[in-house]
Formats: sequence, structure tokens, C-alpha cells
Amino acid sequence: MIKIGIDAMGGDFAPEVAVEGAVAALQKIGSDSRIVLFGDKARIEELLAKHNCPATNFDIVATTQLIEMGDHPAKAFVAKSDSSITVGFKYLAEGKIDGFASAGSTGAMMVGSMQVIKPIEGVIRPVLATLIPTISPTKGIQRGILMDVGLNVDAKPEVLAQYGLLGSIYAKSVLGLENPRVSLLNIGEEEGKGNAQSKATYELMKADGRYNFTGNVEASYIFTGKIADVVVADAFVGNSILKMAEALYRINFRLGGGKPRVKNFLRPILGRIIPKLYWQNDFWEAMNGESVGGLQVMGINAPVVIGHGSSSARAICSMILALERDIRGNYPAHLREALKEHNEQ
Repeated sequence: MIKIGIDAMGGDFAPEVAVEGAVAALQKIGSDSRIVLFGDKARIEELLAKHNCPATNFDIVATTQLIEMGDHPAKAFVAKSDSSITVGFKYLAEGKIDGFASAGSTGAMMVGSMQVIKPIEGVIRPVLATLIPTISPTKGIQRGILMDVGLNVDAKPEVLAQYGLLGSIYAKSVLGLENPRVSLLNIGEEEGKGNAQSKATYELMKADGRYNFTGNVEASYIFTGKIADVVVADAFVGNSILKMAEALYRINFRLGGGKPRVKNFLRPILGRIIPKLYWQNDFWEAMNGESVGGLQVMGINAPVVIGHGSSSARAICSMILALERDIRGNYPAHLREALKEHNEQ
């Protein structure tokens, strides 16, 4: 049985949207999965009753404290030992759940990730990554990875070079890509382009034979999927790209881009004849943060997903499905094995 740990108290609109999203996820998770909710037990049960959902459909772990967005992450994590985030990480460390996700304090989630779950031996710096849509000429909309999007703004070349391995292993184990292409985000495709950081990183990635390095990739090609499945950047650049993509999605949606271009029952038929009729709409839907669910913390000993503080019920549902996918992919074990093999050589 897979145990999916969810912070029911995390986020701007919790616990209402967290519970609603968990109820929606019940219809989509595997029959061998079980959602574990951490938070105010009485309030969670009250909300479940409101949705006509029996509380027995979930495991509920009662907690009495909440880490607020304005709290100092490290201090609150320790001082509020019965908070939903602190208890959730305790359960994850003890193996009582297989992964943990929250739309609450990002700082507290990172404290738990780094100090309780801890980085895998051999990982220089864990990384925050997001899934991005890419367009395949033959397969339609696929998923790629952009990393780092929020953790290390001044990453050293050796850290960035190792991101390539972290992203490649994730793409293989979780996304099912056989030989994922890894590229370094740069201002030009040619070798020798960029600043001192990118030039040094390029040489390290080129020399690392553990993943399929395909050179530099310009920002204009990130979403085409023509050059890379995994795009490596420091958090300063990666986060800027992520927020620009979020803004473009909102603009497109306001202009009507979120409306289906063809009726749902016609899409499979017309998609075979004129794929672009529905690829455009699917691309923008894949760009929607609510369908992504959250950010992966890569490089630690268990699956952790961090959602946006303003997450809706749909985003929480997507976050739960993303965590279930990560648990099934067993990414930390695959990464540990890859690092172990490298150290033994």
C-alpha cells in the first residue's frame, strides 16, 4: 500500500481546498494508494462530511499547530513540533508514509527536506525542479524538466553539472524517458557561449558520461523539446523563466486560449488528421500550474512536493497525483544507485 502524505493545513485557503482536492484525488489515485491527511482532525472530518465523503476513505493524523507563512521556517519547525508539516516529515522519516506534500511554508518544507529527510549521500546540493510542457512532432505534448527554479541562486559549476544527473535520473525513473537529453540553459547554442559560470559548467557536463548531454539550449527552445528533456539553470534564471511562463499562461487564458478549440469527442479523430488543432490547447493546459501541482525537491532521501501557497482544490489534487507518481517512480533509490556506482568506479 502506497501512503501519500498531505498537509491539510498548508496554503492560503486551507484546510478547505486541501480537503476538497484530496476528495477529488480519491477518484484518480491507484487502488493500492491511500491518502494520509495531517491537520486539525475535527475540522478535516467536518469538511469531509460537507463533501459527503466518509472520513474512513482517508487516514487522518491529528495535529494541533500550524506553521504560518510569516513564521521563521527553521525556528517554527522546531518550536511547533505538533504542526502538520513537522509531524508529516516525522512520519516520512519513520517510513509511515512514502512521500509528503504541502502548499504551506516553502521554507519549512525545505527545512524538513534538508534536516529530517536529508540529502542523498553524494548530492552536493538538492534542487527544486518543475515539469514543463514540450511539443513532440510525433507524440504531441510531453513533459520536460526545468531546474533549478528556486533554491540555489548562486550555484557553482559543479552543482549545476550534477543537476544534469539528478534531472536525467528523474526523467528516466519517473517520466519514463529512455535516454533523456540534458542541456545547459545559455544565451547561445555554440560551445564557449555565456559567462564564466556557464562556460565552466559546460565543460563539466560535457565530461560527465553519466547522462546524455546535448550542449547548450537557448530559452526560445525550452518548450519545443527539440534539444532537451532536462534544462539546467541556476535558480535566479530558472525561477525567472518559471514566473514568466506562469504570466504567459494567465495572459493566454484571459485572451480565450483556455477554451477548447474542438469538441472533446472530435479531438481523438481530428488529432490524428490535423494534430495542431488540439496541441495548442493541450500545451497551454500543460502550462497551467494547477495541472502541475507543485515543485519536486530532487536529491533528498524521499519524495517531497511543494505546492504554491495560493493552490486551488484542483492544484491540490494535481499535487497529490504528482506525489503518487514520484513515489511509484522510486526516484531516490535510483539516484542513490547511480551515485553509488559512480563512487565505486
